[in-house]
Amino acid sequence: MGEKIILIATSNEGKVREMEKAFEGLPVRLVPLSRIREVLPDAGEIEEPIEDGATFLENARIKAHYYRERTRLAALADDSGLSVEVLDGAPGVFSARYAGVHGDDAANNAKLIADIRASGTENAAAAYHCALVLVFEDGRELGAEGTCTGFIRPEARGTGGFGYDPHFYRADGRSMAELSREEKHEISHRGAALDMMKQLLMERGVV
Repeated sequence: MGEKIILIATSNEGKVREMEKAFEGLPVRLVPLSRIREVLPDAGEIEEPIEDGATFLENARIKAHYYRERTRLAALADDSGLSVEVLDGAPGVFSARYAGVHGDDAANNAKLIADIRASGTENAAAAYHCALVLVFEDGRELGAEGTCTGFIRPEARGTGGFGYDPHFYRADGRSMAELSREEKHEISHRGAALDMMKQLLMERGVV
């Protein structure tokens, strides 16, 4: 069986690195949106889909099918985010654009900490969630999900990771941004979902 090309339906380099690490050893070539012309030289600009799902899984499915239909490549999409108990599950599916601008980590973190403090607490129980959907060229799909629990602190620590990682602390007192890539994969929501997806691919003989 030859190498299988899978389009990663994101331009987030942090997510791309985690996916590439997770799929090491499989006969697949992961191609992020930012490098799509490596496999489709004539590909034009592809507008982003409207993510109007009510859950992470629904949004991942929307993105995976959207990019598969426009490229005819197998497409792997992730939708992930943070839920905080005292904020009634917010930011939830709006995690990437919590402060109004998609992908503005500094603004999102500032709003998160301000909202938690406004609720009357400094440290708040929270969970990261990740949903993955892989849609094959013929429209078949696989889904996987993962969760990682912890709590949010106002102090930002660590230089690794992305998103809310500097403020998301595990029980051992370290933030997600202080973990090595290998450590993060072992305990993270995305690591759990990726491991499940990898297992599904191998069990079904897809790769």
